Amino acid sequence: MEGKQTGAPDSTAVRTALWRALHVQIDPPPHVLKDEIGLRLAAPGDDWRRRPDMDPHATRGFRAAIVARARFIEDLIAEQADRGIAQYVILGAGLDTFAQRRPEVTSRLRVFEVDQPGTQAWKRRRLVELAYGIPDGLRLVPVDFEASEDWLEKLAAAGFDPSRPAVIVSTGVTMYLTKDATATTLRQIAGLAPGSTLAMTFLLPPELLHDADRPGLRTSKEGAQASGTPFISFYTPSEMLALAREAGFGDVRHVAGDSLAERYFADRADGLRPSSGEDLLLATI
Repeated sequence: MEGKQTGAPDSTAVRTALWRALHVQIDPPPHVLKDEIGLRLAAPGDDWRRRPDMDPHATRGFRAAIVARARFIEDLIAEQADRGIAQYVILGAGLDTFAQRRPEVTSRLRVFEVDQPGTQAWKRRRLVELAYGIPDGLRLVPVDFEASEDWLEKLAAAGFDPSRPAVIVSTGVTMYLTKDATATTLRQIAGLAPGSTLAMTFLLPPELLHDADRPGLRTSKEGAQASGTPFISFYTPSEMLALAREAGFGDVRHVAGDSLAERYFADRADGLRPSSGEDLLLATI
């Protein structure tokens, strides 16, 4: 991956941040998510909107899906914070900017961003350079997953209390992992304190996508392969729910991408809708 060699985030994390900014810059209001801080962190250059993967028409479904899942996660975090949950863990945080954009929620939380050491060092430096700084409630937790470092051990060393409930989020990660690796992660999370909640995205097999979205998935898959981050795993909703139950979660729920479309994009005059292909697992301990 790009980030392993340079310390910068990988191309997928940057693309996600740029799509979030593109939604604000070219899609008419109401905006599902307002995030241009990731763009500032990435600093891709003045011509970033001319990149082929930023084509306004070709990418509209993808960027809508990206902001829909992010909005769902942020609504979940705000709801859980209102219930008194005070720990938020982001696995594979990339260029997440929740801590910078939502101080009214972050002030009630301790946010733990987990990612590769090089990426975390780069992000720490960029946050300081842009004068955001590292607030007391934000912990950047470097974990070398390829060296099999124990991320839960690293979390505890950063101040995470495993005896207290938390929200754990993993978006845009499971497709790059083997199913055995994801099952191991699910078992680890299921061992956390009762009352904890996991939100995890997963890619659907091509046959479950809307016909119009299959070429886009094929293009994304080919691009991921070419960039050295191939898609490895796809899940049917029933398969992912079974995996979570086997891991030890007491309550598991499938959140379809289409339901996010109805929740956040209904009645838009511009017809903007998320592409199909990525759904969510919502599980509680």
